[in-house]
Amino acid sequence: MQMKFIVDAQLPYVLNEFLKESGVDAIHTDNLTNKERTTDTEIRKIAHEQNRIVISKDGDFVSSHLLQKSPEKLLWITTGNIRNKELLDLFRKNINTVIKLFDTYDLIEMNNTEIKGHD
Repeated sequence: MQMKFIVDAQLPYVLNEFLKESGVDAIHTDNLTNKERTTDTEIRKIAHEQNRIVISKDGDFVSSHLLQKSPEKLLWITTGNIRNKELLDLFRKNINTVIKLFDTYDLIEMNNTEIKGHD
């Protein structure tokens, strides 16, 4: 099955474009009707209905994932504020690792120096 992502509003649209160019099915909240005003509840619903992995910096998604298993899968970005180019470089270097980790983990954390799966 092809990996599918939904990119949260606080991450740049260029990340969505990178994912699509990498052959991954991705949508950004800017593609949705409410754009950056799309609620976390709406994002979780879309992720569930379309079998998408949420990519977000928002710790609220971590809480809802751990407590309610919603979203079912989450890529949590904990880089802090970095330039778009640096974020894209991290994804370029690590997208294959991230995809492999989702075979084992439902919650993956990526920061400036490491990627780790959480049980």
